[in-house]
Amino acid sequence: MLASLPRSAWVLVVALASVAWFSGLDLRKLHHPDEGRYAEIAREMNVSGDWLTPRLNGIKYFEKPPLQYWVTAASFRIFETDQWTARLAPAVAGFTTIFVVGFTTAALAGPTAGAYAALALAGCIWHLLLAHIVTLDALLEFLLACALCSFLLANREGLSRPAVRGWMLAAWAQIALATLTKGPVALAIPGMALVAYSLLTRDWGPWRRLHPVIGLALFLAIAAPWFVMVSAANPGFADFFFVNEHFRRFATDEAKRPGPWWYFVPILAAGLVPWVSIAPWTWRGAWRQSAVGNGFRWQAFCLAWAGVVFVFFSISRSKLPSYILPMFPALMMVLGHSLASMPANRIAWLLRPFAIGTAVLLVLVLVGFEPMVPHFADGRTPQEYLAAYVPWAKLGAALFAAGALAGWWWMSRGDDRSRTLGLMAIALGSLFAFQVLIVGLDVFRATRSGYDILREAKNARGAPLDASVPFFQIGSYDQTVPFYLGRPTTLVAFRDEFAMGLDMEPGLAIGSDAEWIATWTALKDGYALMPLPDYQRFVAQGVPMKVLARSPRRVLVSRR
Repeated sequence: MLASLPRSAWVLVVALASVAWFSGLDLRKLHHPDEGRYAEIAREMNVSGDWLTPRLNGIKYFEKPPLQYWVTAASFRIFETDQWTARLAPAVAGFTTIFVVGFTTAALAGPTAGAYAALALAGCIWHLLLAHIVTLDALLEFLLACALCSFLLANREGLSRPAVRGWMLAAWAQIALATLTKGPVALAIPGMALVAYSLLTRDWGPWRRLHPVIGLALFLAIAAPWFVMVSAANPGFADFFFVNEHFRRFATDEAKRPGPWWYFVPILAAGLVPWVSIAPWTWRGAWRQSAVGNGFRWQAFCLAWAGVVFVFFSISRSKLPSYILPMFPALMMVLGHSLASMPANRIAWLLRPFAIGTAVLLVLVLVGFEPMVPHFADGRTPQEYLAAYVPWAKLGAALFAAGALAGWWWMSRGDDRSRTLGLMAIALGSLFAFQVLIVGLDVFRATRSGYDILREAKNARGAPLDASVPFFQIGSYDQTVPFYLGRPTTLVAFRDEFAMGLDMEPGLAIGSDAEWIATWTALKDGYALMPLPDYQRFVAQGVPMKVLARSPRRVLVSRR
């Protein structure tokens, strides 16, 4: 028995969750910008065999370290180059994080708490979302969660010195891998969390268990070689990566991602769904947790970790919603422990506002979503696409409400078995609802992916686009086009995130419309993707073009 249910019930839940988690990876095309960007870098790495210098659209690209590119390129090589393999790394990372959190919480607070922590993370909306889109955040979350959990396990009472050293070195290694995923922030978060915890609790014991000399040596042995080699091969990398991409992004508005001090408050609240009405009530009691014999308070450390992530990125002058993802494993561990010690009827009372809210949301979606479609439509999102999403929204809302209401009903019965069944219902309802909602987003792909316009052009020609002639992207860059085209494109009058790479290799792009027109006119054949206003302007100038395909905002033309 585990949490008052037989192990066969847990095997069934894991099987259902596994199917739901992975079955949708290939059911939607890659979306611009992030999914196209990170998939294309890995595709080019696999094709070129250059695993040292990342390239995007054929241009050197140094904004992030290479670990996820390596993992995804390996997936392409082992399986196939496709959208499901592009999404495999974050999906596996997110799924594995659930088990890491469950195992660690079980070791610290018992098997029931571990099972509940795993359920909590499995149903957590922010964790679900970022594990199913191609960004670097899910892999960073996984590696930092592994580092956090190794650190917590190293600080348990009664461990032998070799066991403490082993767990602590595992934490150092995982921080090094996280650094190879997203840079120095992976070292900053654990360091600041330890400082904050010690200052707030006056517990300095963990510092004596850090093994800093051998730990730092291991960190450098894993993380440093790529940075050294890529710097030697690409002068200017170190200044761009460490100064521009980290210090300046944190301290200045250069990245143009501003946000008020409370930017992450609504994101945290939304990300905690479906536990948003329960989790905050557990934090105060968790902070007051009694210390174990060696003085360490693991729940307080988890809260310090989460608080550091929240405050650090709130202070930053560059903000993106995904930045606070490393908070969630720590918060779900605390929640799992609290749920295991909380009576079922108390959980039901805390859950009631959320359950009622999901029922109200379901009614609003069923009755009001479709009539509101014309009011939400615009040039970027035409009405017919929104109308096509209505059935997906209704089904997702129904599954979400069903899970919440079933969970509330079960836990209202008051016994331990009902508590577990209720938490299962909520977590699975959230997981299934999320999968329906995100798979349904593929109805918008014509405005968010290059797949359809390339397919339409292929159909118009009656043959694949000729890979031997140039393909230009004018005045903008769709990150998904090179991936689905299977080769880089030539940028025209566009620099943006390519600025450093183009400064190093300026011949890889065309700097102005006039230069492109001269090049285009001299070609026997070629393709160009451009925004509709640019197409209309070129038509007025008499530029020779044949329309192959259109989308609501773009036109794809050939030279003849």
